[in-house]
Amino acid sequence: MFSSSGGGKKAPPQQEMVQVDRSDSASPFWKAPQRETPPTKKTRDSSLVVGAAYSHADMLKFDSLNLSSSGSRPRTPPSSSSTRITTTSPPAHKPSSGLSSPPIKTYANFLSNTNDDWNADEPDDMYDYEDDDGDDFGLPSLSNMKRKSQRRAAQNKTDFAGGSSRLDDGLDTTRARRYSNSADIAIERPTSTYPMPKKSEGKILRPQYKDILRDPANALHLINHPSIPANATPKEVDAINSRITRINKFKKILQASTIPLADLRAAAWSGVPEEVRAMTWQLLLSYLPTSSERRVATLERKRKEYLDGVRLAFERGGTSAPTAKGGVRGLDEAIWHQISIDVPRTNPHIELYGYEATQRSLERILYVWAVRHPASGYVQGINDLVTPFWQVFLGTYITDPDIESGMDPGQLPKAVLDAVEADSFWCLTKLLDGIQDHYIVAQPGIQRQVAALRDLTARIDGGLAKHLEKENVEFIQFSFRWMNCLLMREISVKNTIRMWDTYMAEEQGFSEFHLYVCAAFLVKWSDKLVKMDFQEIMMFLQSLPTREWTEKDIELLLSEAYIWQSLFKGSSAHLRGPTSRTPSANFQL
Repeated sequence: MFSSSGGGKKAPPQQEMVQVDRSDSASPFWKAPQRETPPTKKTRDSSLVVGAAYSHADMLKFDSLNLSSSGSRPRTPPSSSSTRITTTSPPAHKPSSGLSSPPIKTYANFLSNTNDDWNADEPDDMYDYEDDDGDDFGLPSLSNMKRKSQRRAAQNKTDFAGGSSRLDDGLDTTRARRYSNSADIAIERPTSTYPMPKKSEGKILRPQYKDILRDPANALHLINHPSIPANATPKEVDAINSRITRINKFKKILQASTIPLADLRAAAWSGVPEEVRAMTWQLLLSYLPTSSERRVATLERKRKEYLDGVRLAFERGGTSAPTAKGGVRGLDEAIWHQISIDVPRTNPHIELYGYEATQRSLERILYVWAVRHPASGYVQGINDLVTPFWQVFLGTYITDPDIESGMDPGQLPKAVLDAVEADSFWCLTKLLDGIQDHYIVAQPGIQRQVAALRDLTARIDGGLAKHLEKENVEFIQFSFRWMNCLLMREISVKNTIRMWDTYMAEEQGFSEFHLYVCAAFLVKWSDKLVKMDFQEIMMFLQSLPTREWTEKDIELLLSEAYIWQSLFKGSSAHLRGPTSRTPSANFQL
């Protein structure tokens, strides 16, 4: 990749400028120098981005990115070798002044001759990308992103020139790269290929969605009691009657002028009906006030606050400090780069999370949270934690409860997507407030929980604990992910949602009760684990057979965890005995 030198600066005496002849070599970088020539100065339109897209190696070197003060366009760092490489340009293209850079035509020919993934035969197609296999680490490289059509790019050119009041102007990655005048990576990267919505499977937006947007309590009036089929078995009749009883119980609690949280927690411990889950979670996390008179005004204010925060975070030009070269970026590139990698890998097996609208929404939520919490910033794993909220709140406005497939959120009204995004952001913030030390430097919260899980396992199942110690299996090796992602990598999103009903009903569900769930989860496989060696144990725990788990399996796991919590919470002295290690400090079991 080429780097352009600053205008007016001369190369150091010890550096020689070498002209390379590409006529008979497919790899000009290794061609022996033929003769010396002074650097050629060239001018071009500063608003036109010329050259290859970022590679992952380039983007990781954020401190060496060279930004021009006028165009604020990212540039690749200069070569570290003592010899710079320049290209031969035809006399007709030789201007008298400006930045030195390779001619467009010659560089395009070079690309087309050396990389089949590029299509640079004509200037209008210079920035199209074909698929490749990614980088050496299996990460999706930027060069395998496909851009939108040129017609849509041309239509969006006006938005860049004059600015727009749309919420996602600063993040809309469907803009064409060549029209970008911003240094934000969010704008300049190409876009991915997303699944096409299936019209025949499209979900139906509730006709009353505007009333639900204003006050989630309006969804209570849309709940229909399931009818009992004429040929239903006694077991099916009991299940339907049980559901009707639960719905009526929640409706009675949620329709009160002042909602009693103690009663709501008691009802939510055993699961929440899908129709009222969004409102119940918002109340249990203290995002919504318990007073019905304050609910509407609070929702409106908090949603507006989030949307204003998005505009500020992604504002072109930004308010961040100038870089070493004098340029200004609107994004924290290190944070944004990691988020842009993790979001496409979030629940890749679920169609809902493959759509562009979903991924753009998750990116905004995670980035705004990260810049508002500089003590921790973004940490891998937080991208998983936002998905249950996003899925639950989106389902509030859709008649079909199964929204994981055949549901393109991009077809929904913008007001609905804004509300889902804002509510997910604030509820994620409330959740992470209780486990903030999981994601700060050295992650001490997770370290304490892993140590406590080791001690608790020794009390619950001494034989398993001794076998793991004999095989030199450290708990940090397999349970770190259980604490960091709250078991979301081990069970499905739907089962996670059911588990979180109980977590929110507990006073310290995510910070304390989760420990006992992990203990019950580990002991569940005890009979198999004690027969395995180190390698078999690690392979088994990294790929547990939970794909077919149902809500009943989750409820059984939660019941076992409740038993262990009742026996051992606040009883750290009971940990003495079976293990030679001392109980973990600063964590009360």
